[in-house]
Amino acid sequence: MSDIKRVGVLGSGLMGSGIAQVAATAGYDTLVRDVSQQIWDKARGGIEKSLAKFVEKGKLPAADRDAGLKRLRFTTTTADLKGCDIVLEAVTEDLELKNALWKELDGLCPPATIFASNTSSLTIAAMAAATRRADRFVGLHFFNPVPLMPLVEVVRTVTTSADTFQRAFAFAKSLGKEPVAAKDNSGFIVNLLLVPYLLDAIRAVERGVGSVPDIDKAMQLGCGYPMGPLTLLDFVGLDTTYKIAEIMFTEYREQRYAPPPLLKRMVLAGMNGRKTGKGFYDYAVDPPRVVDLGL
Repeated sequence: MSDIKRVGVLGSGLMGSGIAQVAATAGYDTLVRDVSQQIWDKARGGIEKSLAKFVEKGKLPAADRDAGLKRLRFTTTTADLKGCDIVLEAVTEDLELKNALWKELDGLCPPATIFASNTSSLTIAAMAAATRRADRFVGLHFFNPVPLMPLVEVVRTVTTSADTFQRAFAFAKSLGKEPVAAKDNSGFIVNLLLVPYLLDAIRAVERGVGSVPDIDKAMQLGCGYPMGPLTLLDFVGLDTTYKIAEIMFTEYREQRYAPPPLLKRMVLAGMNGRKTGKGFYDYAVDPPRVVDLGL
């Protein structure tokens, strides 16, 4: 285990609860902050369900599950995180919201506390500049679902100290993850390459290059991908992809990051993928069927 003992997590959504789960089961006292007990009751229920599956499949001893759950606590008070050695943020991709939380925590946490963001598209520098500890600010970008995906991008910005980066890298390893070093550019490594691919798949649908299922099947069988790009978009969330693409287009001003008109129309219509029951596929039926997009 790294020299970090107490872990704080800002946000208990899909990513935040996943990060909390892996931290608690890796032996860390983990405190999760969210805005209401109703939200984190749901998160705790999801974590318990996830851990039950690991036990059922023989991937985690029941005793380790129970110990992990005992190490996991929740709060609605940001100030409760002041005793943490590292605070990981996993809230909405909204720089103003993130920086308001960082500024508050900066005045509460001792100088040694590391701040880490799970942002997928914003730059770490844009958050580090809002604090007085830019040298102790790093990116730790996990992937969904966090308990299953092994990769963590450890992001060093221009002000991050070598010691902070090394401690964050060791912490990611201690969670059983495979960390990679990434520079602080919008999208880091994975999204820098993945987002244009996903947007190109949408453009291919717009242009009638192939049908939705044929484009998915072609990329699965032709490239060996576990799922096609349009299925992946439904899994990630079309609204999430749209927001990430907007942020990256603003950063780079390159056309390949510009959200296609079809993506914008689907998001406006509330067709965000699996989480809303409909995206490129309709999940109200099993197996999901292709949605008629009127193209």
